[in-house]
Amino acid sequence: MFDRFPSKHFGLNFDPSHLIFQYIDYVRAIHEFGSRFVHVHAKDEKIDTDRLYDRGILGLKWHTPKLPGLGSVNWGAFYSALSDTGYDYAVCIEVEDRAYEGSLDDRKRALTQSKRYLEQFMY
Repeated sequence: MFDRFPSKHFGLNFDPSHLIFQYIDYVRAIHEFGSRFVHVHAKDEKIDTDRLYDRGILGLKWHTPKLPGLGSVNWGAFYSALSDTGYDYAVCIEVEDRAYEGSLDDRKRALTQSKRYLEQFMY
């Protein structure tokens, strides 16, 4: 499967939110490519199915970046798949949620809230 990579030294940055809005199975992707992960983001993505229906896949604002736990990522399955692949490095919280970007205090609160939520899944 990895013969399509140019080098055994080639690594991947993984962010499940990017796969959510593409309707790609992020758990399957973790199992398939996890041995190549060099960096992992914890960012969620919320799908507004009504807006998606109204506007279609090429329309705007039917998916929104959210903090972990506020979107569509199943974080239990995410961490389970990561542990299955042997990944035991950092998972970096990426704050890209408009509700938490108004001030430095909001961004700090976002990090604290995300950490508190994700701790239940960490191995």
